[in-house]
Amino acid sequence: MDQLSLSNPVFAAYAISAALMILKGVAMSWLTVIRMTAENGGFRNPEDMKKTLVNPRPNETQLAPNDRVERIRRIQLNDLENLPYFLVAGLLYVTTTPSLFLAQFLFYTYVLTRMLHFIAYYTAQIHDIRAALWTPGSLIIIYMAGSTFGSAVW
Repeated sequence: MDQLSLSNPVFAAYAISAALMILKGVAMSWLTVIRMTAENGGFRNPEDMKKTLVNPRPNETQLAPNDRVERIRRIQLNDLENLPYFLVAGLLYVTTTPSLFLAQFLFYTYVLTRMLHFIAYYTAQIHDIRAALWTPGSLIIIYMAGSTFGSAVW
């Protein structure tokens, strides 16, 4: 269990990366709410049409899809499809006692590519750019999971 302690620099690097990715994931929910409020639309549920202090003048158009709100939701969905794998693979990878340099490279590169992917998605860059930013992170997850598997089997 010494490996899963902040006194282990590899685990500390993972903890920093994991915390940043968790904060980014949670921030997406807030960004969705901010965008829905700014757009006064993109709501999904009929009960959101009730008159409240936050929504003093509800109207049916608020339930219509809103491209700007939906873009944020797609970014969040992409995070939900990717971040859990990183969180688990990274934690398991720590137990393989990798070199600090390699672990930091993998963890921090993952964080960097996810942040750049967010910017590309948020600014409506073409799929090729988003894919080029997504691919390194996916390969990092595969590498960490494969390395963990190999360490456990052999």
